[in-house]
Amino acid sequence: MNRLRVGLLGCGGIAARHAAAVAVLCNRMELVACCGRNAVRTAAFAATHGCEPFLDLDRMLDKAGVDLLIVTLPPYARFGEVEHAARRGVHMLVEKPIALDMAVAERMVEEVEQAGVAASVGFMYRFGDAVERWSALSAAGETGRIGLFTGSYHCNALHVPWWRIKAKSGGQIVEQLIHVIDLVRLFMGKPDSVYARASNLFHRETQDYDIEDLAAIVFGWDDGRTAALSASNIAVPGRWQKEWFVAAEWMTGRFTNWSDAVFTRTSPAVSDETVSGTTDPFVAQLADLADAIRDGRPPRVPLREGSATLELALGARQAAEQKRELRVGEQS
Repeated sequence: MNRLRVGLLGCGGIAARHAAAVAVLCNRMELVACCGRNAVRTAAFAATHGCEPFLDLDRMLDKAGVDLLIVTLPPYARFGEVEHAARRGVHMLVEKPIALDMAVAERMVEEVEQAGVAASVGFMYRFGDAVERWSALSAAGETGRIGLFTGSYHCNALHVPWWRIKAKSGGQIVEQLIHVIDLVRLFMGKPDSVYARASNLFHRETQDYDIEDLAAIVFGWDDGRTAALSASNIAVPGRWQKEWFVAAEWMTGRFTNWSDAVFTRTSPAVSDETVSGTTDPFVAQLADLADAIRDGRPPRVPLREGSATLELALGARQAAEQKRELRVGEQS
């Protein structure tokens, strides 16, 4: 198969991370174009990454002959580009969250699936070595059923201006903690209920900051299983701390990130397994998508997964706003 011709829609920080992943996979794909709304910034990005700049999506798709589009636009700045590219037969990787409400997300997924293109969502944590190893052990029946999942996402930064505004980012639960929420779904399936509390406790005087800087969530299953998550934007400046712990029938897993973990077998005898991986999950998810395009199969994390996890994140946010427990799917 010829190398895939890749275009980037959006030229921010996460776009640079994807551009680097494309460069690693240079025997299978090449970055040929980028598209943004700011001419100066788009031209600078193109010069840095050796591709052609565009200010119009259709012009980029036509002139650059894009096979694979990586959509990194912020969620508030998407106005049907994903659906439009799908109708044109372009394969895609769409960054999370795919939308800020379920109606938009579901419509996006339906149109993309009807178009028959390969489209995945950027839940790259799933491709980390430690996450992959736990999934393999679980599939082999070595972990037993998970009873408890605890996880967190802590940072201390103002990030880009749009991130601090709920109407543009959805807030920290929807824009950042959603990665850990996705792992809850991956490991334990869809929960039955959600309760949450969130507040903007320490950024009330910060201009144009109306999202939460503290949050705690409890997902529940009617059979008694539980997941408890927390997030904050008042932790250590310059550090993004993402950790989770899993307690299953015959094994526990303490993850310090997607690649590193210690698994402890608790039955029939106690023993530890340390995972210290080197796989770049950004590269791994793109490689999987390239394989899916070549083989004519769905990618491992199709766009519909982005909608399913978004439902839990939005449910948690609504539960926090209403200060009550919600049945998953009950939220408006």
